[in-house]
Amino acid sequence: MDTMIRVRKLDVRGKSLLGLEVDIPNSPPAVMIIGEKGFAMCGFLNIEAADRVGVAAVMASGVRSVEDLLNSRVAGATSKALEMGVNIGERVEESLFKMETE
Repeated sequence: MDTMIRVRKLDVRGKSLLGLEVDIPNSPPAVMIIGEKGFAMCGFLNIEAADRVGVAAVMASGVRSVEDLLNSRVAGATSKALEMGVNIGERVEESLFKMETE
C-alpha cells in the first residue's frame, strides 16, 4: 500500500499549527490542522465523538488539502469550540485563531 502522510508546520496569524494530510485509498485524503488548544478536521472525522470527549474542534466538508481546510467554512463545531467564540459558517482559519487565543 502506498499511503502517503504529509505533515507540515503552519503559521496562522502568528500561531504555530500542524497540518496533516493522509491519503486514503479510493477516496479524498483525511485532513486535519492541529493547535495546542483545538483542531480542525475534514468530514471524515467525527465531530460528535470529539464533542463527547470535550475537545475544541471544528469540521468542514469537501476539503482535499490543508489549504482547502483553512479556507473552508465551519460546518460543525464542538460545544467547547463554540464556548471559545467559534461560529458556524466562519472561515476555519478564523476559528483556529479563536481557539488558539482563548
